[in-house]
Amino acid sequence: MYAIVEIAGQQFKVEKDRKIFVHRLEEKEGNNVIFDKVLLIDDGKKVTVGTPVVTGAEVKAKVLAHMKGDKVLVFKKKRRKGYQKLNGHRQYMSHIEIEDITLGGKTTAKKETVKKEEKKEKPAAKKTAATKKEKPDNLAKIEGIGPKIAGILVEAGIDSYKKLAEAKVAEISEILVKAGGNAYNRFDPTTWPEQAKLAAEGNWDELKKLQDKLNGGKTE
Repeated sequence: MYAIVEIAGQQFKVEKDRKIFVHRLEEKEGNNVIFDKVLLIDDGKKVTVGTPVVTGAEVKAKVLAHMKGDKVLVFKKKRRKGYQKLNGHRQYMSHIEIEDITLGGKTTAKKETVKKEEKKEKPAAKKTAATKKEKPDNLAKIEGIGPKIAGILVEAGIDSYKKLAEAKVAEISEILVKAGGNAYNRFDPTTWPEQAKLAAEGNWDELKKLQDKLNGGKTE
């Protein structure tokens, strides 16, 4: 089954699941759009020609992407006038996929439409699972770590007290220097894993006693 349909001032021969490029449409990417200027439909048994359009016929499509077409150069010149001008033009276009062709209430989409809707539900489940992801621990509670250094450690994958407790001092120093240069050599992370271990175990009183003996993360 195919149809001749007018889209954005152009006529196209379309079939279900066919992808075509048309002049830029107003709909956003991912949205569906319906074209009702169907000039002809061939369902395999009968050819219906519109006068000028087929009554009740519609073509449903999905906007896949918006883009620009290839550049077209337009060169103008007038002989013996010393006039010449070169202009370039790139047409704004939309890439669409034909999803369904309807004729008087009949549709070519059967079980395939249901399958597509079921597939769309799976990514939504992944998103809800992603929202349940735990927030990183507040590493700034460790003596010697400020908000900026805490952000650097989180970006490097050390986003919890447990991970910081298991990290090696040399590894932490390497992360800081890589992110901030030699200026970060002045930070001494020697006691950070020990503090993080107490925080991970919930021993906040012991952590406070240890931090009272420290100065900027260093032992006094």
